[in-house]
Amino acid sequence: MTTLFRSFFAASLLLVVLAPSAFAQITAEHEAAVDKLFAEWNKPDSPGAAVGIIRDGEFIFKKGYGSADLEHDVPITPKSVFYMASVSKQFVTMAILLLEEQGKLGLDDEIQKYFPDFPRYEGPLTIRNFIHHTSGVRDNLTLWQLSGKDVYDSIDADEMYQMIRRQKELNFKPGERYLYSNSCYFMLAEIVKKVSGKSIKEFAEEEMFKPLGMKNTHFHDDEYHIVKNRVFSYEPGKDGFRNLIMRYDLVGSGGLYSNVEDMLLWDRNFYDNKLGKGRQELIEKMQEDGRLNDGSSAEYAFGLQNGTHRGLRTVEHGGSLAGYRTFLIRYPEQRFSVIVLANLAGINPGGKAREIAEIFLKDEFKTEAPSGESSSGSTAKATVPAITLSADQLKKFEGHYWNRENSIFARIFSEGGKQYIERDGLPRTELTALSEKSLKLLFPRLDIVLTFGTGANKGFDEVINSREPLKFAAYEPATYTEKELEAMAGTYFSEEINAFYKLAMKDGKLTLYFNDSESGALEPVMKGLFKNENVGLFAIETNGKGQATGFSLDAGRVQNLKFKKQ
Repeated sequence: MTTLFRSFFAASLLLVVLAPSAFAQITAEHEAAVDKLFAEWNKPDSPGAAVGIIRDGEFIFKKGYGSADLEHDVPITPKSVFYMASVSKQFVTMAILLLEEQGKLGLDDEIQKYFPDFPRYEGPLTIRNFIHHTSGVRDNLTLWQLSGKDVYDSIDADEMYQMIRRQKELNFKPGERYLYSNSCYFMLAEIVKKVSGKSIKEFAEEEMFKPLGMKNTHFHDDEYHIVKNRVFSYEPGKDGFRNLIMRYDLVGSGGLYSNVEDMLLWDRNFYDNKLGKGRQELIEKMQEDGRLNDGSSAEYAFGLQNGTHRGLRTVEHGGSLAGYRTFLIRYPEQRFSVIVLANLAGINPGGKAREIAEIFLKDEFKTEAPSGESSSGSTAKATVPAITLSADQLKKFEGHYWNRENSIFARIFSEGGKQYIERDGLPRTELTALSEKSLKLLFPRLDIVLTFGTGANKGFDEVINSREPLKFAAYEPATYTEKELEAMAGTYFSEEINAFYKLAMKDGKLTLYFNDSESGALEPVMKGLFKNENVGLFAIETNGKGQATGFSLDAGRVQNLKFKKQ
């Protein structure tokens, strides 16, 4: 460690030790408990995080852990400026609501009013659809990556817009369901510019950041803009950490830079609005969930997500890009908020924020901790109302399942006298029986129950933390001979992303190549459907002779993207 870093790091620690006297006091036990959550990163040769804990509009704790810049030994402090990723979205929706308050736009305006050349699909597309992610418009960052381009690089805004408008179909009819799409917020920022005559950077500075005194916050629409106290992002590497250098300067879906201290000012405004006409109705509206066509909740508000944590209402949002991981959660009735801004891929800021809340709000929670979680937030063996089933009864649950809407696959199996599930998005997890038709996952901090229909192998409904159920159907895995796979090899082209994909045999497997690089094997899932771990699901279409003619690709936020065999 350099002499400069030692003295700066020591000074930073001294300020943190002295800081509680300047704001609301917390106990030494509380402070030690928070420190423990970030202990593995609290060293000068590791990236880390900045943390802010707010009670009644004031910090009760703020501190940095680890390094903002490993090349120059710069420690993270509450003043360190992070790329905020999707936490940016709530600032874009505030801009839209301020323009609505000024009478310059309406939330039910069709998008084509501002983009006359944008395609018309089945059903109208509105600003409201874009805000609540109910538009069905394919995600621009996913499209960009599928086309073989780097999302960490500078991106021309018009080139990105042209890719979005080149899409021949939506993921679904507008308003039918929720599916997160960064395209929508990129275009909302462009609407701000078209309506106000100012870029989102200029509008936010004049209408939000200056009025609130947020001097370290800006929308970063110029890759050459120098950012004081900027934090750089990293990911784990074989020799320590790898620097994920980012020149990304597309704004709207992300693009905000800020720090813990400025986010206090933003959080404070939710209790006493100073923006626009100063009406609290603006804040109340911002926290209202959108609605689907059937009247049910889209479970997404205005760049914010409403939820609960052990019986307490929460308002939250997180973000990630490169190695940046950000999260802000508010407990409105307790006037309590937690900010976690990290610069290392692999840190879970949302999980850490909730663990912090477990420390400070443990006497205010209204329900017991979910299975696998102790009241302090640590992992514990679940205590659930389980029953014992026979081996034959448990065997009925076994099989392969998938959720078509979100392309999630699961397998239930028994091993060593216990039953497990392997599911996309979760590690292998033990199951316990609640009844002859329901199973519970023993997973920390999540309450997940699977309820099976008549004849267990016909599928199940998965409910996570009391949210709307995800429906899983059973399927039979498929196998293919090498000759059958060879018939699917060839070059395929997508007009919508202007990209060629090549399928070729390697080591007996159909393998994907694009951008002159191998991108992994296509593993058979079911008849006609293959899974590539790096890209998504490939539904290969064949003619009457069994020869492949094309495929459609589902890549999460981009669905049914068509490729034709050349």
